[in-house]
Amino acid sequence: MEKRINIMETQGQATKAMYGLEGYLATTQLTKAHKELIKIRASQINGCAFCIDMHTKDALKNGESSQRIFLLNAWREINLFSSEEKVLLAITEEVTLIHQHGLSNETYRSARAIFEEDYIAQVIMAVVIINAWNRIAVSTQLEIPR
Repeated sequence: MEKRINIMETQGQATKAMYGLEGYLATTQLTKAHKELIKIRASQINGCAFCIDMHTKDALKNGESSQRIFLLNAWREINLFSSEEKVLLAITEEVTLIHQHGLSNETYRSARAIFEEDYIAQVIMAVVIINAWNRIAVSTQLEIPR
């Protein structure tokens, strides 16, 4: 792989701002398990190996099962995920793939039936920030630490 720019070094202020949003999300009601599911699923969709590697390791450290991580991209076809998690994953996919149809009314209504408005907003912000990190990592070909 060709060496590319290190945005974290060259754009310190921008990186600091992104870490600011991460810091805010750490103070919200979002559970660690929900945050990691969001980060892994968005990273799978975006093909971000760096973030998939990082967040699957973090999820395992936080008690997530290997089986659920291995089957995350097939979450609709299995019963390993709760109703809450399935809505969370639907939001993650629809916001990540916003160009297709955006966050659908059906998914939003399902979310409203389960979560408070603040939690939905926090989920959306978590999806937004991981998509930003994915775009940085993919476009700069950030390498997985060995």
